[in-house]
Amino acid sequence: MTKLSSADYIAKEDKFGAHNYHPLPVVLSKGAGVFVWDVEGKKYFDFLAAYSAVNQGHSHPKIIDALTEQAKTLALTSRAFYNDVLGEWEEYMTKLFGYDKMLPMNSGAEADETALKLIRKWAYKVKGIPTNEAKIVVCDGNFHGRTITIISMSSDPDSYSHYGPYTPGFVNIPYNDLNRLEEELQDPNVAGFLVEPIQAEAGVYVPEDGYLKKASELCKKYNVLFVADEVQTGLARTGKMLACDHENVRPDILVLGKALSGGIYPVSCVLADDEIMLTIKPGEHGSTYGGNPIAGKVAMAALDVIQDEKLVENAERLGKIFREEMLSIDSPLIEIVRGKGLLNAVAIKPTNGKTAWDVCLALKENGLIAKPTHEHIIRFTPPLVITEEQLMEAIEIIKTTLKEFEV
Repeated sequence: MTKLSSADYIAKEDKFGAHNYHPLPVVLSKGAGVFVWDVEGKKYFDFLAAYSAVNQGHSHPKIIDALTEQAKTLALTSRAFYNDVLGEWEEYMTKLFGYDKMLPMNSGAEADETALKLIRKWAYKVKGIPTNEAKIVVCDGNFHGRTITIISMSSDPDSYSHYGPYTPGFVNIPYNDLNRLEEELQDPNVAGFLVEPIQAEAGVYVPEDGYLKKASELCKKYNVLFVADEVQTGLARTGKMLACDHENVRPDILVLGKALSGGIYPVSCVLADDEIMLTIKPGEHGSTYGGNPIAGKVAMAALDVIQDEKLVENAERLGKIFREEMLSIDSPLIEIVRGKGLLNAVAIKPTNGKTAWDVCLALKENGLIAKPTHEHIIRFTPPLVITEEQLMEAIEIIKTTLKEFEV
Protein backbone atom coordinates (compact mmCIF):
# COMPACT_ATOMS: atom_id res chain seq x y z
CA MET A 1 0.00 0.00 0.00
CA THR A 2 1.15 3.53 -0.81
CA LYS A 3 1.87 5.52 2.32
CA LEU A 4 -0.17 8.70 2.54
CA SER A 5 1.54 12.05 3.09
CA SER A 6 0.36 14.91 5.33
CA ALA A 7 -1.05 16.61 2.24
CA ASP A 8 -3.01 13.45 1.38
CA TYR A 9 -4.59 13.28 4.84
CA ILE A 10 -5.43 16.98 4.80
CA ALA A 11 -7.05 16.62 1.36
CA LYS A 12 -9.09 13.65 2.58
CA GLU A 13 -10.46 15.59 5.55
CA ASP A 14 -11.21 18.54 3.29
CA LYS A 15 -13.14 16.37 0.85
CA PHE A 16 -15.07 14.11 3.21
CA GLY A 17 -15.31 16.10 6.45
CA ALA A 18 -17.29 19.13 7.54
CA HIS A 19 -15.36 22.39 7.37
CA ASN A 20 -16.08 23.46 10.95
CA TYR A 21 -12.42 23.76 11.98
CA HIS A 22 -9.35 25.50 10.57
CA PRO A 23 -6.52 23.25 11.80
CA LEU A 24 -2.84 24.03 11.70
CA PRO A 25 -1.49 22.11 8.68
CA VAL A 26 0.12 19.28 10.63
CA VAL A 27 -1.10 15.66 10.61
CA LEU A 28 -0.30 13.93 13.88
CA SER A 29 0.01 10.18 14.24
CA LYS A 30 1.69 9.58 17.62
CA GLY A 31 2.03 11.21 21.02
CA ALA A 32 4.01 10.56 24.20
CA GLY A 33 4.35 12.91 27.15
CA VAL A 34 4.86 16.47 25.90
CA PHE A 35 5.69 15.41 22.34
CA VAL A 36 3.74 14.49 19.21
CA TRP A 37 4.92 13.22 15.83
CA ASP A 38 3.46 13.79 12.37
CA VAL A 39 2.96 11.12 9.70
CA GLU A 40 6.39 11.90 8.24
CA GLY A 41 7.98 11.29 11.64
CA LYS A 42 8.78 14.91 12.58
CA LYS A 43 8.70 15.54 16.34
CA TYR A 44 7.01 18.55 17.94
CA PHE A 45 6.49 20.04 21.38
CA ASP A 46 2.72 20.09 21.92
CA PHE A 47 1.91 23.52 23.33
CA LEU A 48 -1.86 23.22 23.06
CA ALA A 49 -2.38 19.88 24.87
CA ALA A 50 -5.80 19.46 23.23
CA TYR A 51 -7.06 22.66 24.87
CA SER A 52 -5.81 21.40 28.26
CA ALA A 53 -7.38 17.94 27.98
CA VAL A 54 -3.91 16.37 27.94
CA ASN A 55 -2.62 17.86 31.19
CA GLN A 56 -1.16 14.47 32.15
CA GLY A 57 0.73 14.14 28.85
CA HIS A 58 -0.06 12.07 25.80
CA SER A 59 -0.84 8.39 26.40
CA HIS A 60 0.07 8.35 30.07
CA PRO A 61 0.69 4.66 30.84
CA LYS A 62 -1.28 4.63 34.10
CA ILE A 63 -4.37 6.04 32.39
CA ILE A 64 -3.95 3.74 29.38
CA ASP A 65 -3.74 0.73 31.72
CA ALA A 66 -6.95 1.81 33.48
CA LEU A 67 -8.68 2.17 30.12
CA THR A 68 -7.60 -1.17 28.67
CA GLU A 69 -8.16 -3.21 31.82
CA GLN A 70 -11.70 -1.92 32.27
CA ALA A 71 -12.49 -2.16 28.55
CA LYS A 72 -11.63 -5.87 28.66
CA THR A 73 -14.03 -6.38 31.60
CA LEU A 74 -17.09 -4.15 31.14
CA ALA A 75 -17.41 -1.06 28.96
CA LEU A 76 -21.01 0.14 29.12
CA THR A 77 -24.18 -0.76 30.99
CA SER A 78 -26.18 2.47 30.55
CA ARG A 79 -27.74 3.89 33.69
CA ALA A 80 -30.62 1.42 33.45
CA PHE A 81 -28.51 -0.77 35.76
CA TYR A 82 -25.92 -0.24 38.48
CA ASN A 83 -22.28 -1.07 37.76
CA ASP A 84 -19.41 -1.79 40.13
CA VAL A 85 -17.33 1.27 39.17
CA LEU A 86 -19.64 4.29 39.23
CA GLY A 87 -20.19 4.38 42.99
CA GLU A 88 -16.45 4.10 43.59
CA TRP A 89 -15.82 6.99 41.18
CA GLU A 90 -18.56 9.13 42.73
CA GLU A 91 -17.11 8.58 46.20
CA TYR A 92 -13.61 9.43 44.91
CA MET A 93 -14.81 12.67 43.30
CA THR A 94 -17.00 13.92 46.14
CA LYS A 95 -14.27 13.31 48.73
CA LEU A 96 -11.54 14.89 46.61
CA PHE A 97 -13.49 18.05 45.78
CA GLY A 98 -15.70 18.27 48.86
CA TYR A 99 -19.27 17.94 47.57
CA ASP A 100 -22.24 15.72 48.43
CA LYS A 101 -22.95 14.45 44.94
CA MET A 102 -21.52 14.05 41.42
CA LEU A 103 -23.45 13.81 38.14
CA PRO A 104 -21.34 12.28 35.33
CA MET A 105 -21.55 13.23 31.66
CA ASN A 106 -19.21 12.97 28.66
CA SER A 107 -18.29 16.33 27.14
CA GLY A 108 -17.69 19.75 28.63
CA ALA A 109 -20.71 21.14 26.82
CA GLU A 110 -22.92 18.41 28.32
CA ALA A 111 -21.59 19.19 31.77
CA ASP A 112 -22.31 22.90 31.31
CA GLU A 113 -25.81 22.06 30.06
CA THR A 114 -26.26 19.95 33.18
CA ALA A 115 -25.21 22.89 35.35
CA LEU A 116 -27.74 25.15 33.58
CA LYS A 117 -30.51 22.62 34.20
CA LEU A 118 -29.53 22.33 37.86
CA ILE A 119 -29.61 26.11 38.24
CA ARG A 120 -33.12 26.25 36.82
CA LYS A 121 -34.41 23.29 38.84
CA TRP A 122 -33.03 24.88 42.00
CA ALA A 123 -34.53 28.25 40.99
CA TYR A 124 -38.06 26.84 40.88
CA LYS A 125 -37.90 24.16 43.56
CA VAL A 126 -35.76 25.90 46.20
CA LYS A 127 -35.51 29.64 45.59
CA GLY A 128 -39.15 29.89 44.52
CA ILE A 129 -38.74 31.86 41.31
CA PRO A 130 -41.96 31.81 39.22
CA THR A 131 -41.96 29.05 36.59
CA ASN A 132 -40.08 29.89 33.38
CA GLU A 133 -38.86 33.26 34.71
CA ALA A 134 -35.43 32.25 36.02
CA LYS A 135 -32.42 34.17 34.71
CA ILE A 136 -28.77 33.18 34.59
CA VAL A 137 -26.03 35.82 34.50
CA VAL A 138 -23.06 35.12 32.20
CA CYS A 139 -20.06 37.12 31.00
CA ASP A 140 -19.21 38.62 27.63
CA GLY A 141 -16.38 36.67 26.03
CA ASN A 142 -17.56 33.41 27.59
CA PHE A 143 -17.04 30.01 26.01
CA HIS A 144 -19.00 27.15 27.56
CA GLY A 145 -19.55 24.90 24.54
CA ARG A 146 -21.40 24.64 21.24
CA THR A 147 -24.99 23.60 21.98
CA ILE A 148 -27.89 25.84 20.92
CA THR A 149 -28.54 26.89 24.52
CA ILE A 150 -24.90 27.63 25.26
CA ILE A 151 -24.31 29.66 22.10
CA SER A 152 -27.43 31.62 23.03
CA MET A 153 -25.35 33.24 25.79
CA SER A 154 -22.29 33.80 23.60
CA SER A 155 -21.03 37.24 22.55
CA ASP A 156 -18.96 35.74 19.69
CA PRO A 157 -20.71 36.04 16.30
CA ASP A 158 -18.80 33.01 14.97
CA SER A 159 -20.45 30.94 17.70
CA TYR A 160 -24.05 32.15 17.43
CA SER A 161 -24.64 33.56 13.94
CA HIS A 162 -27.44 31.87 11.96
CA TYR A 163 -28.28 29.42 14.76
CA GLY A 164 -31.34 31.27 16.05
CA PRO A 165 -33.91 31.41 17.47
CA TYR A 166 -31.96 31.46 20.70
CA THR A 167 -32.70 30.12 24.16
CA PRO A 168 -33.92 32.95 26.43
CA GLY A 169 -33.11 33.50 30.09
CA PHE A 170 -29.51 34.74 29.97
CA VAL A 171 -28.15 38.13 30.98
CA ASN A 172 -24.72 39.09 29.62
CA ILE A 173 -22.47 41.42 31.60
CA PRO A 174 -18.82 42.43 31.16
CA TYR A 175 -16.26 40.01 32.59
CA ASN A 176 -14.39 41.23 35.69
CA ASP A 177 -17.07 43.84 36.49
CA LEU A 178 -18.38 43.42 40.04
CA ASN A 179 -20.59 46.52 39.91
CA ARG A 180 -22.56 45.19 36.95
CA LEU A 181 -22.75 41.78 38.58
CA GLU A 182 -24.29 43.21 41.74
CA GLU A 183 -26.77 45.24 39.71
CA GLU A 184 -28.04 42.09 38.02
CA LEU A 185 -28.03 39.95 41.16
CA GLN A 186 -30.53 42.31 42.77
CA ASP A 187 -33.15 40.98 40.35
CA PRO A 188 -35.03 38.36 42.44
CA ASN A 189 -35.46 36.19 39.33
CA VAL A 190 -31.71 35.68 38.91
CA ALA A 191 -30.84 32.12 39.93
CA GLY A 192 -27.21 31.65 38.95
CA PHE A 193 -23.96 33.25 37.86
CA LEU A 194 -21.98 31.06 35.45
CA VAL A 195 -18.34 32.09 35.03
CA GLU A 196 -14.97 30.84 33.85
CA PRO A 197 -12.35 31.66 36.51
CA ILE A 198 -10.07 32.57 33.60
CA GLN A 199 -11.54 33.08 30.13
CA ALA A 200 -9.32 30.69 28.20
CA GLU A 201 -10.93 30.57 24.75
CA ALA A 202 -11.34 34.35 24.78
CA GLY A 203 -7.57 34.70 25.04
CA VAL A 204 -6.58 33.76 28.60
CA TYR A 205 -8.15 36.79 30.27
CA VAL A 206 -7.26 36.69 33.97
CA PRO A 207 -9.57 38.75 36.22
CA GLU A 208 -8.35 41.09 38.90
CA ASP A 209 -7.24 39.54 42.18
CA GLY A 210 -10.27 39.13 44.42
CA TYR A 211 -12.82 39.08 41.61
CA LEU A 212 -13.89 35.48 42.11
CA LYS A 213 -14.02 35.82 45.90
CA LYS A 214 -16.13 38.97 45.77
CA ALA A 215 -18.37 37.53 43.05
CA SER A 216 -18.97 34.45 45.19
CA GLU A 217 -19.79 36.61 48.22
CA LEU A 218 -22.25 38.69 46.18
CA CYS A 219 -23.97 35.52 45.01
CA LYS A 220 -24.39 34.38 48.62
CA LYS A 221 -25.71 37.82 49.58
CA TYR A 222 -28.45 37.67 46.94
CA ASN A 223 -29.17 33.91 47.19
CA VAL A 224 -27.80 33.16 43.73
CA LEU A 225 -25.76 30.08 42.79
CA PHE A 226 -22.09 30.69 41.97
CA VAL A 227 -21.24 28.25 39.17
CA ALA A 228 -17.65 27.75 38.00
CA ASP A 229 -16.89 26.31 34.58
CA GLU A 230 -13.50 24.74 35.25
CA VAL A 231 -13.53 22.48 32.19
CA GLN A 232 -10.38 24.13 30.86
CA THR A 233 -8.98 25.93 33.91
CA GLY A 234 -9.37 23.07 36.37
CA LEU A 235 -7.30 20.03 37.28
CA ALA A 236 -3.89 21.67 37.90
CA ARG A 237 -3.72 23.80 34.74
CA THR A 238 -3.42 27.15 36.56
CA GLY A 239 -1.15 26.00 39.39
CA LYS A 240 -3.97 24.92 41.71
CA MET A 241 -6.22 21.89 41.48
CA LEU A 242 -9.01 24.35 40.61
CA ALA A 243 -8.52 27.93 39.44
CA CYS A 244 -11.07 28.95 42.09
CA ASP A 245 -8.64 27.66 44.72
CA HIS A 246 -6.40 30.68 44.09
CA GLU A 247 -9.03 32.72 45.99
CA ASN A 248 -10.33 29.94 48.25
CA VAL A 249 -13.70 30.00 46.51
CA ARG A 250 -15.96 26.95 46.69
CA PRO A 251 -18.48 27.08 43.83
CA ASP A 252 -22.06 26.02 44.51
CA ILE A 253 -21.81 24.04 41.27
CA LEU A 254 -18.47 22.90 39.85
CA VAL A 255 -18.14 21.85 36.20
CA LEU A 256 -15.21 19.62 35.15
CA GLY A 257 -14.13 17.93 31.91
CA LYS A 258 -11.16 17.74 29.50
CA ALA A 259 -8.23 16.67 31.73
CA LEU A 260 -10.64 14.63 33.86
CA SER A 261 -9.63 11.78 31.54
CA GLY A 262 -6.13 12.96 30.64
CA GLY A 263 -7.22 13.13 27.01
CA ILE A 264 -7.86 9.40 26.83
CA TYR A 265 -11.67 9.29 26.83
CA PRO A 266 -14.58 11.78 26.83
CA VAL A 267 -15.42 12.33 30.52
CA SER A 268 -17.05 15.27 32.30
CA CYS A 269 -19.08 15.85 35.43
CA VAL A 270 -20.87 18.32 37.66
CA LEU A 271 -20.44 18.45 41.44
CA ALA A 272 -22.89 20.03 43.90
CA ASP A 273 -24.44 19.51 47.32
CA ASP A 274 -27.74 17.73 47.94
CA GLU A 275 -29.92 20.86 48.06
CA ILE A 276 -29.00 21.50 44.42
CA MET A 277 -28.26 18.06 42.98
CA LEU A 278 -31.35 16.30 44.35
CA THR A 279 -33.70 18.74 42.62
CA ILE A 280 -33.28 16.44 39.59
CA LYS A 281 -35.34 13.28 39.99
CA PRO A 282 -35.12 9.92 38.13
CA GLY A 283 -35.91 10.31 34.45
CA GLU A 284 -35.38 14.08 34.38
CA HIS A 285 -31.80 14.15 33.06
CA GLY A 286 -29.15 11.67 31.94
CA SER A 287 -26.85 10.22 29.32
CA THR A 288 -26.42 6.69 27.99
CA TYR A 289 -22.64 6.89 28.27
CA GLY A 290 -22.48 9.20 31.30
CA GLY A 291 -20.98 7.29 34.23
CA ASN A 292 -19.86 4.27 32.23
CA PRO A 293 -17.25 1.98 33.86
CA ILE A 294 -14.40 2.97 31.52
CA ALA A 295 -15.01 6.65 32.25
CA GLY A 296 -14.88 6.03 35.99
CA LYS A 297 -11.64 4.07 35.96
CA VAL A 298 -9.99 6.47 33.52
CA ALA A 299 -11.00 9.54 35.55
CA MET A 300 -9.72 8.12 38.83
CA ALA A 301 -6.41 7.19 37.20
CA ALA A 302 -6.13 10.64 35.62
CA LEU A 303 -6.68 12.36 38.95
CA ASP A 304 -4.22 10.01 40.65
CA VAL A 305 -1.58 11.08 38.12
CA ILE A 306 -2.19 14.76 38.87
CA GLN A 307 -1.68 14.16 42.58
CA ASP A 308 1.09 11.54 42.46
CA GLU A 309 3.22 13.48 39.97
CA LYS A 310 2.62 16.86 41.66
CA LEU A 311 1.35 18.49 38.49
CA VAL A 312 -0.24 21.34 40.45
CA GLU A 313 3.15 22.37 41.81
CA ASN A 314 4.84 21.87 38.44
CA ALA A 315 2.33 24.09 36.67
CA GLU A 316 2.71 26.84 39.26
CA ARG A 317 6.52 26.84 39.19
CA LEU A 318 7.03 26.49 35.45
CA GLY A 319 4.27 28.95 34.62
CA LYS A 320 6.17 31.72 36.38
CA ILE A 321 9.33 30.81 34.47
CA PHE A 322 7.47 30.81 31.15
CA ARG A 323 5.95 34.26 31.68
CA GLU A 324 9.27 35.71 32.87
CA GLU A 325 11.00 34.37 29.77
CA MET A 326 8.29 35.64 27.44
CA LEU A 327 8.41 39.11 29.03
CA SER A 328 12.18 39.18 28.56
CA ILE A 329 11.91 38.82 24.79
CA ASP A 330 12.56 42.05 22.94
CA SER A 331 10.29 41.60 19.93
CA PRO A 332 7.97 44.06 18.16
CA LEU A 333 5.48 41.22 17.76
CA ILE A 334 4.86 40.69 21.49
CA GLU A 335 2.14 42.99 22.74
CA ILE A 336 0.94 41.31 25.97
CA VAL A 337 1.93 38.28 28.03
CA ARG A 338 -0.61 37.00 30.55
CA GLY A 339 -1.67 33.84 32.31
CA LYS A 340 -1.63 31.76 35.46
CA GLY A 341 0.19 28.47 35.97
CA LEU A 342 0.70 26.84 32.58
CA LEU A 343 -2.35 28.52 31.04
CA ASN A 344 -0.69 31.39 29.19
CA ALA A 345 -1.19 33.62 26.19
CA VAL A 346 0.93 35.96 24.12
CA ALA A 347 -0.88 38.66 22.19
CA ILE A 348 0.79 39.20 18.83
CA LYS A 349 0.90 42.65 17.28
CA PRO A 350 0.57 42.32 13.47
CA THR A 351 3.93 43.35 12.04
CA ASN A 352 4.90 43.66 8.38
CA GLY A 353 1.65 41.95 7.47
CA LYS A 354 2.40 38.95 9.68
CA THR A 355 -0.15 37.70 12.22
CA ALA A 356 -0.43 35.17 15.04
CA TRP A 357 -1.31 32.52 12.43
CA ASP A 358 1.97 33.17 10.62
CA VAL A 359 3.85 32.88 13.90
CA CYS A 360 2.18 29.52 14.59
CA LEU A 361 3.09 28.27 11.12
CA ALA A 362 6.72 29.24 11.75
CA LEU A 363 6.67 27.62 15.21
CA LYS A 364 5.47 24.41 13.57
CA GLU A 365 8.40 24.46 11.15
CA ASN A 366 10.72 24.85 14.14
CA GLY A 367 9.22 21.96 16.09
CA LEU A 368 6.52 23.43 18.34
CA ILE A 369 2.77 23.46 17.72
CA ALA A 370 0.36 26.00 19.17
CA LYS A 371 -2.80 27.63 17.86
CA PRO A 372 -4.11 31.19 17.67
CA THR A 373 -7.39 32.18 19.26
CA HIS A 374 -9.28 35.29 18.16
CA GLU A 375 -6.69 35.91 15.42
CA HIS A 376 -4.08 37.83 17.42
CA ILE A 377 -3.55 35.68 20.54
CA ILE A 378 -1.49 32.51 20.84
CA ARG A 379 -2.27 30.19 23.74
CA PHE A 380 0.72 28.31 25.14
CA THR A 381 -0.59 25.38 27.21
CA PRO A 382 1.83 22.42 27.26
CA PRO A 383 1.07 19.18 29.10
CA LEU A 384 1.74 19.69 32.80
CA VAL A 385 4.25 16.82 32.87
CA ILE A 386 6.74 19.05 31.06
CA THR A 387 10.11 19.39 32.78
CA GLU A 388 12.03 22.63 33.26
CA GLU A 389 14.64 21.44 30.78
CA GLN A 390 11.97 20.72 28.17
CA LEU A 391 10.27 24.04 28.86
CA MET A 392 13.51 25.96 28.32
CA GLU A 393 14.12 24.10 25.06
CA ALA A 394 10.62 25.03 23.89
CA ILE A 395 11.15 28.65 24.95
CA GLU A 396 14.28 28.79 22.78
CA ILE A 397 12.17 27.63 19.83
CA ILE A 398 9.70 30.46 20.50
CA LYS A 399 12.50 33.03 20.81
CA THR A 400 14.21 31.83 17.62
CA THR A 401 10.93 31.88 15.74
CA LEU A 402 10.09 35.43 16.78
CA LYS A 403 13.54 36.60 15.66
CA GLU A 404 12.76 35.29 12.17
CA PHE A 405 10.04 37.94 11.90
CA GLU A 406 12.35 40.84 12.66
CA VAL A 407 13.26 42.84 9.56
